[in-house]
Amino acid sequence: MNYKKTTLKNGLRIITAPMQGTETVTVLVMSGVGSRYENKQEAGLSHFVEHMLFKGTKKRPNTLAISEELDAIGGEFNAYTGKSRTAYYAKTDANHFNAALDVISDIFLNSKIETKEINRERGTILQEMSMYEDMPMRNVADVFEKLLYGNQRLGREIIGTKKTVNNFTRKDFVQYLKRFYTAKNTVICVAGKFDEKKELAKIKKSFSTINLGEKEEFQKITEKQDAPKLKIKNKKSDQTNFILGVRAYDMFHPDRYALKLLSVILGGNMSSRIYISVREKLGLAYYIQTSTDIYRDAGYLATQAGVEHKNLPKVIEAILKEYKKIAQRKVGEKELQKAKDYIKGKTVMGLESSNAVAGFLIDQEIIKDEILKPEQIFAKLDKVTVEDIQRVARDIFVSENLNLAVVGPHKNNKVKLEKVLKFD
Repeated sequence: MNYKKTTLKNGLRIITAPMQGTETVTVLVMSGVGSRYENKQEAGLSHFVEHMLFKGTKKRPNTLAISEELDAIGGEFNAYTGKSRTAYYAKTDANHFNAALDVISDIFLNSKIETKEINRERGTILQEMSMYEDMPMRNVADVFEKLLYGNQRLGREIIGTKKTVNNFTRKDFVQYLKRFYTAKNTVICVAGKFDEKKELAKIKKSFSTINLGEKEEFQKITEKQDAPKLKIKNKKSDQTNFILGVRAYDMFHPDRYALKLLSVILGGNMSSRIYISVREKLGLAYYIQTSTDIYRDAGYLATQAGVEHKNLPKVIEAILKEYKKIAQRKVGEKELQKAKDYIKGKTVMGLESSNAVAGFLIDQEIIKDEILKPEQIFAKLDKVTVEDIQRVARDIFVSENLNLAVVGPHKNNKVKLEKVLKFD
């Protein structure tokens, strides 16, 4: 993977990544702001702004004008909001790079943010909230992070609340964009088939009017836990969805690579320990997986599954058994190597498209201010030993570090679940 990073005098960063063997190009613009930068009254504003940037500019007066232009050339375009970043992208065939760049830069810099459109979009976002409420498999992740981080900014839902969404005014949007959509807080990445020297000049020109301003820092998380924690969101459903996990490491911690490998060995694929134990041997879950989620200042390892209501305690016990086992006995060299090769293979396959490459590069730059190529990441994975895996497992798999979030009809099962939420 070859790329070049250019930092302009105003602080705007541009990453160009020419690719061989593709006929597409992706333009991705990311701002280093998400829900964790919002105060209580601003909850959901980052996500609402993302919606509003597709509602029209002076050049393209409405949503239809924006979508028609890219639809007419078979382009893909979308946006997404996270807790630490917000991104906008367009992917087209290589011949239409100019159109992709022009549309993305136009909406990012020149959106009108009209009051009538804000009022109209409120209804759309409120329906989005209702949709997520009816998706326990997704909603349980919000319950889990609320359990971990409480009323701190990282514990809030990205979409906000009905109250905040209904209270936003045009002034809130304008002030927000001025604060966060600035040169120093923005990264642009172009990946795919394009003339790097020629297109770099176009990118600079397209974003020449970007706001200036200092990059704001987020409020760091305070973590304190001395006993297992349980959160039940009582909901009538045909299946119980839950996440069982432990606090772990942030994205700069030296053991983050061992943590990732540990999660793969436990439940990262169809031959992993928990998958085989719970799904194949016990037949208690259709989907079950273990993964890690890490932020600049916090992180966790967790196992998520959907099970029959009555089987929830039994599945929790089975997962805890695997957590305990991997802390007590070293994994084999062969099993560790398999996990390393799995991550490498998934990474390489995932980077075959221009949009994937753009996302891989820009995520690292916006969050960590550093980009590691795949081979550099692989080298760090290769240094992890079986002793590292056991040391990390022993560090994180302790009773006082356990957290369980449940979405399902379990309002009367709190005491029963608390009894199994521990390592014997």
